[in-house]
Amino acid sequence: MIVPSAAQMMEWIETVVAEGVRRPGYRADDRVAEWAAGLFTDFGLEDVRLPPVELEAWHPVGATLRAHLDADPAMVVEVAAFALPYTMEKARVTAPLARTPEPGAIVVRECALGRLPQSLLREAATSFYDPEGVFDELEQILPMDLDAMAGLRATIEAGAAGFVGAFSGMPWESRDHYVPYDAVRRPIPAVWLSRDDSRALLALMSRGPCTATLGVEAEVRPAVSRNVTGVLPGRSDQWVIIGSHHDAPWASAVEDASGVALVLAAARYWSQVPSEQRPHNLLFLLTAGHMAHAAGTRAFIAANRDLLGKVVLQLHLEHAALRCEVVDGALVPTADPEPRWWFTTQDPPLEKLVHDTLVAEDLRRSFVVRPDLFDPMPLTDGAFFFPEKVPLVHFLAAPMYLFDSADTVDKVDQAALEPLTRAAVRIVLGTDGWTRSPAAR
Repeated sequence: MIVPSAAQMMEWIETVVAEGVRRPGYRADDRVAEWAAGLFTDFGLEDVRLPPVELEAWHPVGATLRAHLDADPAMVVEVAAFALPYTMEKARVTAPLARTPEPGAIVVRECALGRLPQSLLREAATSFYDPEGVFDELEQILPMDLDAMAGLRATIEAGAAGFVGAFSGMPWESRDHYVPYDAVRRPIPAVWLSRDDSRALLALMSRGPCTATLGVEAEVRPAVSRNVTGVLPGRSDQWVIIGSHHDAPWASAVEDASGVALVLAAARYWSQVPSEQRPHNLLFLLTAGHMAHAAGTRAFIAANRDLLGKVVLQLHLEHAALRCEVVDGALVPTADPEPRWWFTTQDPPLEKLVHDTLVAEDLRRSFVVRPDLFDPMPLTDGAFFFPEKVPLVHFLAAPMYLFDSADTVDKVDQAALEPLTRAAVRIVLGTDGWTRSPAAR
């Protein structure tokens, strides 16, 4: 099985990253969609389209926090901040600082990235592939504080004047935390602080009551982005959809330039296979607006609901990621992959197909998990296929830098690009003869 080389896929990833910040509605993201559509056409895909996706684009300009000790106004902490996406666009509020939600206060919530022992996940998984035996000891640092959004919600409900997420527990120095990305408008100014700035603010607050001025400036405006689709006919009247998303919080390489490259590699491979050897019709999908509540996936489903009844598999490919360590305050990639999650519909033949594929391609540190293990839907851009009852296999890794500007090209798991592509091909081949009826398998 000859798939595009890792060097070719890295060239595609570098092309995407070079466009710059690819948030929904940004011109850089539009250019990536147009470029990917051009490659689909060059590969010989049919019916290549760029259907529009309406969404709200969020453009941050700046944010600051200036706090002083009430008993000694000369004791000041003044720092730059990063506004939470889709929170109040323009504001300047002065109010007392509080550690718990209080009416009229600027609430400071101490934050740290979540941690997940892999032994715990192994117990919940359908199956796993761990030939090194590392899951007994390995702990994964997740890319968000799992309770922060509950804290923000409580702050809003209390009638507070503002919210400060103080990431004192961040493993490296950064305020570039693009969370939440559900595109929900929230009615108060809210910001993230970096680790060192958080510690300085918390130290000031430990000395006594403080007052702060929180200023944010951003803009939310309607925009039209584009999905990218292309088709290769196969020998059955059933369909497989192979997808990922093309937008990102920053100029991100893992999130999800790597997913774009994996979809392009699958499209390139199958374009060189005669149609009579393709087990089903293949639809390749690169969606817009993942960082705006999966707007592109939702738009695709709404426009193609009649097709879904003939989809035997929706395969989503996201985040070929290296695990990082923190060395002298900086993120340093290791040679090991971040643990891989394969959200798979609970259908025994499909679950066995995925597990056998992981072993065949030696995709170590992998878990096969049910789609709703962590949430009512899988934690992927393709999540909205799940309530439509489309059979799915969604690959995703969640490194700690996923939503940060630290997501750079050196963190892509280059060694996994070809095995992941071959795995995607194997899984599609494994559906040969399948229909939407489980009895047919």
